[in-house]
Amino acid sequence: MSKSTIPTPSTDLFGYQKYWAECFGVAPFLPMSRGEMDKLGWDSCDIIIVTGDAYVDHPSFGMAIVGRLLEDQGFRVGIIAQPDWQSADAFKSLGKPNLFYGVAAGNMDSMINRYTAERKMRSDDAYTPGGMGGKRPDRCSLVYSQRCKEAWPDVPVILGGIEASLRRIAHYDYWQDSVRRSILLDATADLLLYGNAERALLEVAHRLARGEDVSHITDIRGTALVRKDTPDDWWEIDSTRIDRPGRVDRVVNPYINVREMDAGEKQRRDAAMYGFDDPAAGASPAHFKPHPVRDRDRTVIRLPSFEKVRNDAVLYAHANRVLHLETNPGNARALVQKHGELDLWVNAPPIPLSTSEMDYVFGMPFARVPHPAYGGEKIPAYEMIRFSVNIMRGCFGGCTFCSITEHEGRIIQNRSEESILNEVEQIRDKVPGFTGVVSDLGGPTANMYRIACKSKEIEAACRKPSCVYPGICPNLKTDHSALTQLYRDTRKLPGVNKVLIASGLRYDLAVKDPEYVKELVTHHVGGQLKIAPEHTETGPLSKMMKPGIGSYDQFKKMFEKYSREAGKEQYLIPYFIAAHPGTTDEDMINLAIWLKRNGFTADQVQAFYPSPMATATAMYHSAKNPLRKVTYKSDEVLPVKDPAQRKLHKALLRYHDPANWGLLREALRKMGRTDLIGNGEKHLIPEHQPEAGHGYQASRRKNTEQAHRRRTGKKILTQHTGLPPRDDGGRKPSRASKKPRKH
Repeated sequence: MSKSTIPTPSTDLFGYQKYWAECFGVAPFLPMSRGEMDKLGWDSCDIIIVTGDAYVDHPSFGMAIVGRLLEDQGFRVGIIAQPDWQSADAFKSLGKPNLFYGVAAGNMDSMINRYTAERKMRSDDAYTPGGMGGKRPDRCSLVYSQRCKEAWPDVPVILGGIEASLRRIAHYDYWQDSVRRSILLDATADLLLYGNAERALLEVAHRLARGEDVSHITDIRGTALVRKDTPDDWWEIDSTRIDRPGRVDRVVNPYINVREMDAGEKQRRDAAMYGFDDPAAGASPAHFKPHPVRDRDRTVIRLPSFEKVRNDAVLYAHANRVLHLETNPGNARALVQKHGELDLWVNAPPIPLSTSEMDYVFGMPFARVPHPAYGGEKIPAYEMIRFSVNIMRGCFGGCTFCSITEHEGRIIQNRSEESILNEVEQIRDKVPGFTGVVSDLGGPTANMYRIACKSKEIEAACRKPSCVYPGICPNLKTDHSALTQLYRDTRKLPGVNKVLIASGLRYDLAVKDPEYVKELVTHHVGGQLKIAPEHTETGPLSKMMKPGIGSYDQFKKMFEKYSREAGKEQYLIPYFIAAHPGTTDEDMINLAIWLKRNGFTADQVQAFYPSPMATATAMYHSAKNPLRKVTYKSDEVLPVKDPAQRKLHKALLRYHDPANWGLLREALRKMGRTDLIGNGEKHLIPEHQPEAGHGYQASRRKNTEQAHRRRTGKKILTQHTGLPPRDDGGRKPSRASKKPRKH
């Protein structure tokens, strides 16, 4: 394989010979009962998908995407949605699958879905009819997998989805405050597919259909499996030779650009990677025959074992860093991690889908509505996205609190404009209640459509975790013209009156293309545009890998300019995270002052939520910074773990709420910041609580609004967040894998 380009898959998604059962044709809905199977003429299902979400036949829901894709390949696919997990009976409802069970928690991690950032049980679930909570267990993909094995022990179980993807190796579990094993071992499943797994899923399905034993399927990219040892034809590297977590020796990091090394650096790199003596360290030169060129496809990096990372937080941070460095499909190597006597083996990441493959996936005959079994009962997540279109996948932002890169990858996978416009027309013609308003054209971000590296060779060799931090990479194209044209062409479609953009906007990228910002602000903002600077202070922003507040100010000027030119009164609504690792109390005070100065009052706020495998979660657990080489002596990142401090940070975001004033007065006095207590315009909170019935709060709000109008000429804004619960550091759950996040 060439080391400078991303490998080409051997078979496109639409390149397989279809399974014999294609003769049954397309089902109006994938069956959820034996009665539906009988109407379709099926005596059995080839594949049964078990999901923690209600079944909505829409491309924003994972079970619909993979189910329709497998159906198009000729397989008979049944759905068991939100089963009663107390016994195996519900998992037998469609009979024994001929090939395998596919198990996923749903569009969201079940723990984030069920619990708040303060570990309190939620009473609702946006992916359940009626929004009712309690329809899925904790770590539901693990529980479902075990029940499938109880139902039919000889049927393979294939894990997938966001929950399994983010737990593919030993991971910190926020809810137990401990490191857990790979979910593959706890679930007793046969294979785990991580990321957007269409490519791996089809290969697994067709190989099982040809009679191959699941235990022999060990070579598919984007999969994790259990092995007893490393095969003889593989070359194993200890991860500590790549990024040593112990004492700081003179070891050259192999992740730097080799073309920029001098001869001595190359020799020291070879010494570190291949075990040669290093003359620079005082050793005598070794006499040897050079190793043959190592095949990256046959190289595996051994991470510290589960037992080691469970007991040593620094080793955990090191393992997390190495995993994130091995995420580019163009240069990533396989990983292996010992769990007791077994090896957890993670193959290299999947090859991104081409535009034609993306069009194929999203071009399936979706009914675009929930299954009739729900009797028209509203499913909140569906209500939110039914008029929206996913135009791309992936994110190269690399925000440390977000898991999109770990799941979808940082190489953007785009649909064609023709495919997107066709879906908008289907929404217009098929979806009940469409009024001419497309609620979103987006994805994980609003404005990364068709943006990529200038060079495929550089892209395939790069190991940077972000293309936009600490600044925009000079190799990154920032031309938004394709997206601007897509917006314009969508607006012109008959029956389309308005196209809104609701996905998170990467504003530091947008300002590089003023024409795009003008198009967005003039035609695609519904009064308010939500963006996510996340903080104002350098300390926490550097741990988040987010741009400085100056980028927000630059975008704000452009936003206001183009709003005035369009004759529209429109507002920016910024999102912020409290209690992120690396955030001090002083940082939060400065953020609160900024909010008051700019006239923002947050009705709901989001505290940092440590999702599995995120870089910021490793910071939270280890108090180390995996963005740099991790050693026992490296600088600490102070995590905000104490419940009282987390409460204080959230209270500072809601400085305007009288319920928080007592807590804030006490904290500000302890910190020597009594200058912020008083009734003046420059004070953050008043000196005394309002007396009941005296209307002090309303008077104070009126004074604040009047002062804000004097400064800006605009009314004060209230920031709202809402259901469904935000995932990955405070973002809404995404489509198909997770609802698009706000950046």
